[in-house]
Amino acid sequence: MVTNLKVQRRISLTVYHGLMLLFSLLMIYPLLWMAASSVKPNGEIFTKASTLLTDSPSFEHYTTGWRGFGGYTFGRFFSNSLLVAVISALGMMLSSAVVAYGFARIRFRGRQFWFTAMIVTMMLPGQVMMIPRFVLFNEMGWVGTFLPMTVPAFFGSGFNIFLIMQFIRTIPFELDEAASIDGCGKYSSFVRIILPLIVPSLVTVSVLTFMGSWEDFMGALLYLNKPHMYTVAYALKMFNDSSQADYGATFAMSVLSLVPILIIFFFFQKQLVEGISTQGLKG
Repeated sequence: MVTNLKVQRRISLTVYHGLMLLFSLLMIYPLLWMAASSVKPNGEIFTKASTLLTDSPSFEHYTTGWRGFGGYTFGRFFSNSLLVAVISALGMMLSSAVVAYGFARIRFRGRQFWFTAMIVTMMLPGQVMMIPRFVLFNEMGWVGTFLPMTVPAFFGSGFNIFLIMQFIRTIPFELDEAASIDGCGKYSSFVRIILPLIVPSLVTVSVLTFMGSWEDFMGALLYLNKPHMYTVAYALKMFNDSSQADYGATFAMSVLSLVPILIIFFFFQKQLVEGISTQGLKG
């Protein structure tokens, strides 16, 4: 009887992992196809699209693509994206943490109203805010700079505030009370007690914001109008237009654009998973 149960369990696990592997391959196949196409000759990219292999692999597309366009290499576009993404990630992490601490730990007049207003902002599609934001930033003279893509991050976002807030709520109030007895005020408690305990959620917010800023095409399309300020996402589109659809070079630069995201994910995947699951300190 026990042997039969072990056999059934082994069969079910084998089937489960087999299905998961199959679905994983289906999900990752477009990325594999893009990476394979980046080393194929242009004539084989679409004529041999059904196979990932090529008889004459070459990295020439990476050299051609890196030269960029308009006198600027993709190194410039990568540095622009890195600048925008890092500033946005830091601004979002700090501002969201401060607001989340206020909602989670401080009782103030109108707290419920402002919390509801924050939740409502999560329900608004981003497309609804495009025109008002563009008009506002244009009136402020920010169009043509990185400011519209970085400054809003320093005012937090509903999703990130709510994520950190839920994480803070898992931290026992007794720690705040003990800190208060020792003479810590609200700011000291936030810096010395709360921040070290919510590192996973802070990493999660930073990584998600970095990824969103790195691949932000619409923001660059709306606010950047000079080639030397293009980000990678926008430069890929303009490169494909300016080079008469050099798909091999476009795929090569697309593959390189994934490298920073993959590096960050593999370095912080533990904190990312823990932050999303909101498993804070249990009391």
